[in-house]
Amino acid sequence: MMNIFRLAGDMTHLLSILVLLLKINATRSCRGVSLKTQELYALVFVCRYLDLFTNFISMYNTIMKIIFLASTFTIIYWMRFHKVIRVTYDREQDTFRYQFLVLPCLVLALLLNSEFTVMEVLWTFSIYLEAVAILPQLVLLQRTNNIDNLTGNYVFLLGSYRALYILNWIYRFLTEPNYRQYLVWISGIVQTIIYIDFFYYYIKSWKNNEKLSLPA
Repeated sequence: MMNIFRLAGDMTHLLSILVLLLKINATRSCRGVSLKTQELYALVFVCRYLDLFTNFISMYNTIMKIIFLASTFTIIYWMRFHKVIRVTYDREQDTFRYQFLVLPCLVLALLLNSEFTVMEVLWTFSIYLEAVAILPQLVLLQRTNNIDNLTGNYVFLLGSYRALYILNWIYRFLTEPNYRQYLVWISGIVQTIIYIDFFYYYIKSWKNNEKLSLPA
């Protein structure tokens, strides 16, 4: 069900990706961007959008799925293979071992899901993984402590999208009698909590007109 909060969340999510694409393409640099986080998001989108060609919901829904898939794989391609951009990748700092995120989320999806089918388990896995996929990016920013404005805006917008989705869930809970998605709600709250520290320093730097930096 579409409402103003979900639309705002979707547009904020889309804007975050556009900001990251702009940063990398305009500066020919991916410095400060975590490839591991981008690969985790690619895994999230692939698992969540397996129904892309089998279950048509709306043109809006289909277009958004294609945009998220295409843009994320474009970023990964640039960071891995572009002859200029790949040189700027902080490989030595982006060392978060994301198997410690993927495996627990997969096990949790096998144990806690609404229906034990392949599609439903993979969809649930994508929900759990999205909640923690930003961690390699946040760790990288803490290690480098060299956060340019576009990268900071990207992370802020990405966190804001999930916060807006929480408002969407509250609205739907109040207006739709049978709307209950406890696993999604809990995962979304966990994801938003992960961003709280970043939000604090982002807003603080903005208010003081200072360069954004995170404590090591």
